[in-house]
Amino acid sequence: MKILLSIKSEYANKIISGEKKYEFRKALPKQRVDSIVLYITSPQCKVIGEVQVKGTIVDSVARIWDITKKDAGISHKKYLQYFKNKKAAKAFVLGEVTLYSEEKILNEFGINSAPQSFVYLKQEKA
Repeated sequence: MKILLSIKSEYANKIISGEKKYEFRKALPKQRVDSIVLYITSPQCKVIGEVQVKGTIVDSVARIWDITKKDAGISHKKYLQYFKNKKAAKAFVLGEVTLYSEEKILNEFGINSAPQSFVYLKQEKA
């Protein structure tokens, strides 16, 4: 299953460079995700590519930081702010990035506006 995530440019660039190998979320999709389509938020507002999902991790906020801090691509302060008042942290474990030869817009994926969290994408027919 593919999902489309809205991601700030700063973090998308770190995913592309390999500096950020985890994408933190307060909630994960119920369905297993194989690939994340990267939508860069304002001012770019473009879909730039996809990143493979190698798995997910769920644990306490402190434990997830211990596991991911070397490749988190985010400061500890921002991490703690994001998970403030949460007992558990969740993250996608990211793999290989594939950039599109040309940036795309959301309506090419049948989406009219950027999702707050994520949106499932329809499976392409083989």
